[in-house]
Amino acid sequence: MKITRIFAHRVDLPLHEVTYKWSGGKSVTVFDSTIVGVETDSGFIGYGEVCPLGPFYLPAYAKGVRAGLRELGPHLLGEDPRQLGKLNRTMDAALIGHPYVKSGVDIACWDILGQATGLPVCELLGGRYGEDVHLYRAISQESPEHMAAKVAGYRAEGYRRFQLKVGGDPDVDIARIKAVAAELQPGDRLVADANTGWVQHEAIRIAKAVQDVDVYIEQPCRTYEECLAVRRQIPHPFVLDENIDDLGILLRAKADLAMDVVNLKISKLGGLTKIKQARDLCVSMGIGMTLEDSWGGDIATAAIAHLAHSTPTELLFSTTDFNSYVTVSTADGAPQRVNSRMAAPRAPGLGVRPKLDVLGPREVVVE
Repeated sequence: MKITRIFAHRVDLPLHEVTYKWSGGKSVTVFDSTIVGVETDSGFIGYGEVCPLGPFYLPAYAKGVRAGLRELGPHLLGEDPRQLGKLNRTMDAALIGHPYVKSGVDIACWDILGQATGLPVCELLGGRYGEDVHLYRAISQESPEHMAAKVAGYRAEGYRRFQLKVGGDPDVDIARIKAVAAELQPGDRLVADANTGWVQHEAIRIAKAVQDVDVYIEQPCRTYEECLAVRRQIPHPFVLDENIDDLGILLRAKADLAMDVVNLKISKLGGLTKIKQARDLCVSMGIGMTLEDSWGGDIATAAIAHLAHSTPTELLFSTTDFNSYVTVSTADGAPQRVNSRMAAPRAPGLGVRPKLDVLGPREVVVE
């Protein structure tokens, strides 16, 4: 089997809540997502999705996905999409860095492998654990009262895990954490995610001000060293996210006892092949994980669901269903939230069928 064509569609994904806000005044109203397709001479077509959270979150931006595919694509024509290790080495040799560009291609090739073998991707990634997986809900940064009201509303819908977007004014963030915590019940989990928005002394002050609150502190500062300094001075369970982008830093963080949970994003690591390596390493080290991507719609949610569903239940801290945040559906067969849980599709591959009328014309074609 050989790759004969790589193509990409650009799709806008507006939000149900209109605007998503996080640290540093960053916000997005419409996400620019790239749906990547890989065609083969055997008739199989696989799909992936890459949706950066704007160019100001990680070293990734939406137009860069499509520009990168034009650069990378010619090197992949004629390659066997089922040989994922070899394919990733080819991508890394042809384009240094830019893992988010490679992510959609890699996901699409896993989709092809699943179709060719007649197996869902989660079974290829390690097996299906349980009937479904639990979800968290991200709470956009607003006033303490509005955030508490949103948590109460989502809790009524069945959610039990909440990722609170903080990383703003320290006094307001303290109020946000306390207001939301007052809405929770036993068994709920709360994460205060600063998205690198605090400086070191602020992070320590905030954590000490809420030391009586059952809350996880996630990525308080920009650098790994700052986060480690905070970690060593506060009592809360600790999550790393933005700093974890390869196996080397993951091993260093384990050695430094720098985290209790790690947030792994598919496109940040370069696709399912490489995030599987990181996931399996975390399993061997006993590190809890939130498994997700930076954002996306139905196809990204399907990839997330297969990854999460193939992870041992006791080490899956949380995952998310981005397709429930947006107003546009791009594929049939995608996972759908039931209360606060979702399941990976059981059809071969990712188990989704893109809605070609929604995807529109191809913006990138390499053949």
